[in-house]
Amino acid sequence: MTSLIATDPTSGEVIREIPAATAGDIDGIIGRAGQAYDGWHRTAFADRADLLREVAGRLRAGGDEYAMLMTEEMGKPIGEARGEVEKAAWAADHYAEHGADYLADDVIESDAARSYVQYLPLGPVLGILPWNAPFWLAFRFCAPALMAGNTCVMKHDPHVPGCAAAIDRVFRESGAPEGVFASLPAATADVERAIRHPRIRAVSFTGSDRGGSAVAAIAGSEIKPSVLELGGSDPCIVLADADLEQAADVVALSRIINAGQSCIAAKRVIVESAVHDEFVALLGERLAALVVGDPRDASTQVGPIARGDLRDQLHRQVTETVAAGAHCLLGGEIPTGAGFFYPVTLLTEVRTGMTACVEETFGPVAVVMRAVDSEHAVLLANDTRYGLAASVWSTPERGEALAREIVAGQVAVNGIVKTDPRLPSGGVGRSGYGRELGKAGIHEFVNAQQVWVGPKRE
Repeated sequence: MTSLIATDPTSGEVIREIPAATAGDIDGIIGRAGQAYDGWHRTAFADRADLLREVAGRLRAGGDEYAMLMTEEMGKPIGEARGEVEKAAWAADHYAEHGADYLADDVIESDAARSYVQYLPLGPVLGILPWNAPFWLAFRFCAPALMAGNTCVMKHDPHVPGCAAAIDRVFRESGAPEGVFASLPAATADVERAIRHPRIRAVSFTGSDRGGSAVAAIAGSEIKPSVLELGGSDPCIVLADADLEQAADVVALSRIINAGQSCIAAKRVIVESAVHDEFVALLGERLAALVVGDPRDASTQVGPIARGDLRDQLHRQVTETVAAGAHCLLGGEIPTGAGFFYPVTLLTEVRTGMTACVEETFGPVAVVMRAVDSEHAVLLANDTRYGLAASVWSTPERGEALAREIVAGQVAVNGIVKTDPRLPSGGVGRSGYGRELGKAGIHEFVNAQQVWVGPKRE
């Protein structure tokens, strides 16, 4: 029988193993979500909001327990993990508060006595999630979908089974009717069965562009809508008129949150030539001062890479980039000892076509490129198949103007790229399609039904 196995990346030891769902289990869980939808979609917004608020309260009450699950199963530093639990609770509270307004009828004048668009749920939605933000990504998926009246089946990453089970338990203990929210502990090989199940009406996927392509193909063949939030090679442009000290602070933080294992982290730092050397020195100071260590220790700023194979891939990207001519000013060597740690690494003189520019780097590796001027910086920023997020450091006016030239789903000017329940998030190109969060996110999995009420007006 296939099992879902959690390995502590700090030690490399297996800490949790559960049997994967059988074909019968998959059909049963999805079937119950379909049955639950029949009643859930008729509930009032106020009742849905009550459930989400109860869930948010229980998340906060058990924050330390849930944070430690993330630290154990994927190595997130404990302070960051506590913050993630709080952010997940915020998402639930946000949609409880604003979901009804986001889905209010849009009245449109026509030849009808009354005409409008109303937003109705679709049915059970399947969320296929990665390991790198187990609680936040679960609630980014489920909070808007549930508030819209859909039911949710969460197929979490097989490496975080304890986190998935805990999220499922929170909903059950909060009084969610059976099937309204359910964890589906399926092996990756069985995801296609879940997507094709006739009761599943839509799919949300977060993960690699390769995985997203496979999910989109299956969902498309079933004519089921999907939202894809995929990888990124996110550019961060630093121009000569930027506040270099502040930019260095934020770029360093952006690059090492979750040990750099974030889709929206600054991955290609593109610096105008006039301030390149000064900025590299500032960034290097900040990166060198970071504390790498046991993620259970509150003083740790950078924990391990989640798995050994992921660390090997990251190191390959670094070594290939250096072999192609980049300079390694910091890190770049796999340490000895237990666990899957990788040092904070700084690569400079990186050029277009090198591995670290072509592929997404998922780890604490800062890549710096040199740009002649702002136009050249934008050309470098857009020289990627991805288009998830970007940032610009300059004057606010110039930053806003450049944002229009950058091909990305979101752009931060003089600030860190982040996700926020109030604002839409998503990408273009190989970074996916559709939007999550904000008003746009709750509108992804609804039927925008046009209603025309006669008699016709002359």
